[in-house]
Amino acid sequence: MGGDQGPAVTVHGVAEAARSLPGSCFLLHGDEAALKLELAKVAGLADRVEIRHTDKVVAMDEKPATAMRRGKGSSMWNAVEAVKSGEAMAAISCGNTGALMAISKLILRMCVEVDRPPLVVSWPGSRGYTTMLDAGANIDCSAQQLVEFAIMGEAFHRAAHGVARPTVGLLNVGSEDMKGHEEVRLAHTILKSGQFDLDYRGFVEGDDLSQNTVDVAVIDGFTGNIMLKAAEGTARYVGAELRAALTSSLITKVGALIARKGLLAFREKLNPPPAAPLLGLNGVVVKSHGGATAHHFADAIRMAADLARSDFAAEVERNMTRLTAAVGDHGLPADEEPS
Repeated sequence: MGGDQGPAVTVHGVAEAARSLPGSCFLLHGDEAALKLELAKVAGLADRVEIRHTDKVVAMDEKPATAMRRGKGSSMWNAVEAVKSGEAMAAISCGNTGALMAISKLILRMCVEVDRPPLVVSWPGSRGYTTMLDAGANIDCSAQQLVEFAIMGEAFHRAAHGVARPTVGLLNVGSEDMKGHEEVRLAHTILKSGQFDLDYRGFVEGDDLSQNTVDVAVIDGFTGNIMLKAAEGTARYVGAELRAALTSSLITKVGALIARKGLLAFREKLNPPPAAPLLGLNGVVVKSHGGATAHHFADAIRMAADLARSDFAAEVERNMTRLTAAVGDHGLPADEEPS
């Protein structure tokens, strides 16, 4: 029940998602009185919802370590616990990102051989979306971690975007084999060895993301976060300049009014889906933006449902077993990271 607007958004988001997920039921964790107040505004939803009352919350500014120590019994903690117990197929939260990551890792634990979960974003392009990871959770990445990201990103893209055989690339400063630093080149060697059930296309460059050259683009969190923030800043700049140009005179205002539908579609295209799963956990946890609307929260629920119904976790586990052998074959001990 976290986020900037609390139950007002989450309950109405559940209502929207319920219409496209027939037969699904929902557990809502939080203040019972506040939740019932919002439920009363939505006809026909109460029969598909069970409320689990708690007045304990994780604050938006609470540190992850504090959330792990003191968060037991909070709405966030209880939602993740429901996934572990099997009561729920997935947990979705608009709350504190760091706390959600920490609590999820503590309760669900990581998948076999997965060290740290990457942050995943869906990058909009001319032919759909490219899954990019890591976008900032892991600043320094070993070759083994980059391969882990490729495995998880490929399985995620299939489940979230419905692509049967996603293509995978490593983001680099050039497409030639000798380009890039040592860890990227080693990850490239491991991925092209053919020991994984991946459609690996080799190195790709930054401008390939918006052209959807590959479905999944893998990069370390340092570079990925800079790319993401640069793109977000550029999108804001383009939007502001376009808005200024379209409101500069009466004629341009009339033109903008006529083209309003197309302009709204353009703005929506520039915004990536407002939900990010925490990959690598033994369970499905999806983070929605703190400022999400009800429609955005419904999208997050649908994404979580797609992941929960997919073979995502089993695919990751199968390829992680292959990764251990592949890393050993290339001279890197499976239980160590390169220096």
